[in-house]
Amino acid sequence: MESINLVKGYNKVDPLEDDVSRLPTTPQNRRITVVVSLTLLLSVAIGGMIGALIHESATEPSESSPSLSANSAESLRSICSVTRYPESCFSSISSINTKSNCPKPDPEYVLNLSLRVALTELTNLSSLPRTLISKSNDAGTVSALNDCASLLGDAVSQLNNSASLLGGEKAALTEDKISDMKTWISAAMTDQDTCVDGLEETGSTVVDEVKGKVQKSTEYMSNSLAILANISALLDKFGLKMH
Repeated sequence: MESINLVKGYNKVDPLEDDVSRLPTTPQNRRITVVVSLTLLLSVAIGGMIGALIHESATEPSESSPSLSANSAESLRSICSVTRYPESCFSSISSINTKSNCPKPDPEYVLNLSLRVALTELTNLSSLPRTLISKSNDAGTVSALNDCASLLGDAVSQLNNSASLLGGEKAALTEDKISDMKTWISAAMTDQDTCVDGLEETGSTVVDEVKGKVQKSTEYMSNSLAILANISALLDKFGLKMH
């Protein structure tokens, strides 16, 4: 504001300047006139610099800005939109992407993160049957939970095989890889369903607890499968090609 006020007043006659203009023209008075003029010009220049600094500081990003940039979030939401559970896709992957600090995640990168999320959830789930067995006295429930332990162990292996095909965040995808990954992810989801079905058939009291845990794992695997099934179209949308 100081620079604006100074500029606005630049064409007005300053009392001091008016007094100086009426002084006799002598070398000393001319020096005074020059000094006054330079002082006014310097004031205008300083005012302009201060105004520029204020504007710059006002436009700098705040340290409290979201860790996931708008550009990154938009890309992730676009990819997750092809899934059956877009919100769980976005929330689960964005937490990992924030740590990875990728400014604009592409479909292959997001697929990798999605598989990591699904594998972590399934690995945690696979320990549940053993925990429940230690608390149960029902023979039918124990038998069904033993089957679940075996099925979920197989599911972890299937999903791990799928994730390992990427071989890292930027590994090349091929049609053969996509086909194998679809098969393994689908098989892992089937193993989970078979576990729940077995518990329901025995009328186990723990079936609701297991179903609740399985649901999140199912969502994450479903998200990975949907991204994989649409990977070609997603790559085209991002202007990328299949390797």
